[in-house]
Amino acid sequence: MSAILLTGSSRGIGAAAREALEKRGAKVIGHATSAADENTIPADFSQPSAPQILWEEALDRANGHIDVLVNNAGLFKATALDSSDIEWLDGWEETLRINLTAAAQLSRFAVSHWLDRGVPGRIVHVASRAGYRGDSPAHWHYAAAKGGMLAMHKTIARGYAAQRIVSFAITPGFTDTAMAGDYLESRGGEQLLRDIPLGRVAEPAEIARIIEFCSLDAPESMTGAVIDANGASYVR
Repeated sequence: MSAILLTGSSRGIGAAAREALEKRGAKVIGHATSAADENTIPADFSQPSAPQILWEEALDRANGHIDVLVNNAGLFKATALDSSDIEWLDGWEETLRINLTAAAQLSRFAVSHWLDRGVPGRIVHVASRAGYRGDSPAHWHYAAAKGGMLAMHKTIARGYAAQRIVSFAITPGFTDTAMAGDYLESRGGEQLLRDIPLGRVAEPAEIARIIEFCSLDAPESMTGAVIDANGASYVR
């Protein structure tokens, strides 16, 4: 039975992924900014110490070994160009810390954990179409964080494949979550869907199926791959 640390597991894509992974028999250690139940570890990624606290608690709950890390937690918060200097910088730093730096810290702990034990491991990064395509003028920081996540993913894949430590990334477009719903409404709602040839946004369960595949089924030779799921709104 695989032990999986899944960040951002309390809602949206994370909750759907947790359900899918548990149906496959995996032991999922969940995470949320503030835990909703005893099976979820609280950790506020805006605090630099939170990823290490989460990792150590997750290891304890997994009896000392984690097989898979899923970096799914994220923050999508607008910061207008004409904000005050301090507001703009605070928004930038908070978004990068939660979306990229925390994921980097957890990835470092995971890779070191597997290297120390001489065992294989998997990391699944839930990035975004924005990492390739960019985002709105109020979301420079979000696009930059997701682009950084993709670069980190590729570096991990290239650096540790020989040790059977593999890395996969997923780049959803709009997904039917509360976070994306607020954005869709702010950007014109139905009009924005015209940019998606499929004609709809993805369902959380669709992205969860890709997380499940990468966590449990994807062949090791796929390491370094980025899987798009954006309804053909951005085709590379």
